[in-house]
Amino acid sequence: MNRRKFLTGAAALLAGSQLNWRLEAEQLHRKAGSCQVAAYYFGNYHQDERNSKAHGPAWTEWNLVKSATPRFPGDRQPRIPLWGYEDESDPKVFEKKIAVASASKLDAFIFDWYWYKDGPFLESVLTDGYLRASNCRDLKFAVMWANHDWFDIQPAKMGAAPTLQFAGAIGAQPFEEMVDQLLKLFQHPSYLLIDGCPYFSIYEIFRFVQGMGGVAGAALALDKMRGRARALGFPNIHVNAVTWGVKLLPGQSEVTNLPELLDRLQVDSTTSYVWIHHTHFSNAFTTEYRDIENQYEIYRASAAKELGRIYFPNVTVGWDSTPRTCQSDNYRLGDYPFTSVIVDNTPQAFKAALESAKSFALANLPPDKRLITVNSWNEWTEGSYLEPDTVNRLAYLDAVREVFGKT
Repeated sequence: MNRRKFLTGAAALLAGSQLNWRLEAEQLHRKAGSCQVAAYYFGNYHQDERNSKAHGPAWTEWNLVKSATPRFPGDRQPRIPLWGYEDESDPKVFEKKIAVASASKLDAFIFDWYWYKDGPFLESVLTDGYLRASNCRDLKFAVMWANHDWFDIQPAKMGAAPTLQFAGAIGAQPFEEMVDQLLKLFQHPSYLLIDGCPYFSIYEIFRFVQGMGGVAGAALALDKMRGRARALGFPNIHVNAVTWGVKLLPGQSEVTNLPELLDRLQVDSTTSYVWIHHTHFSNAFTTEYRDIENQYEIYRASAAKELGRIYFPNVTVGWDSTPRTCQSDNYRLGDYPFTSVIVDNTPQAFKAALESAKSFALANLPPDKRLITVNSWNEWTEGSYLEPDTVNRLAYLDAVREVFGKT
């Protein structure tokens, strides 16, 4: 046996023993009637050199939160974080987030994870914040590749086309480089596993296909990624598609329908990022939370059948994207972020939505695949966050604990 084969084999054995330990821990954690609850995490609340270049030194999304004003009578702005405008790339700051999230019975953060043709964006929240936190083993993590086009909407002005800063579609070589980093993350003891497989979610499947030059190229790239994960001792990768991005490209001839596309890519499950991707606002400045929830639950009921694979239910805290609009203009309804605002999304209404999602998961998902996604931990500029503010304090987190702290 040559030295390279020996070292590769030894690494695989070590990875395999570590994986067995993680699988045992996962099975001990799983209880009859339990679900895993994962909150999306949007990491734009720390300094990043791409943002500094576009908006000036030390800019973060907190700038928009601080500058927000009521855009119409009754609009509750600004939203003020109870913990202040903290730097999420500081591990001490993240230790507090993990401690509170874990105590509230959240199981994981799913990071909105950006990787463009020229590499990562907003990565320090994970590499410097979460991964360097002393208690990071108390809360699991996974990544959702947020492969959408990144436009300058910090803030957006109605009627003016936003500037495209980073294109979401990337080719085979940047994808391979991205996979190198993903495989390192998968091996972290806290990485979220579904039935022993690292959970990897893709925000826009169609954008991924576009970057790979078609369905065949995308399928090949995922096959190679799975093979590399198996070489590390994993049974496979659990590939999840956010249903917001599940559509066919214009002129697509390799597949004729969405379930066929998901089959070709061997996608294991689908989920949602936020309710409003499947619903319609009222034609007014405000829309009732219960109305949006009812529309979403109609979608949820048939999503698995329509797409041909299991569907992980989503619960959304709220919606108010007005902080991303130009504050000096009179507010009008239009395309994102000039949308209606969800109202009456009280902690009690949110708790009822969590109960509904839990019932759905228990009735429709096998015990080893009961995952519920929540939008989100900290979408402050979209008004959908669990993180405490000065009005509701920890009430939304209390709702999570009350629903999922019992079996």
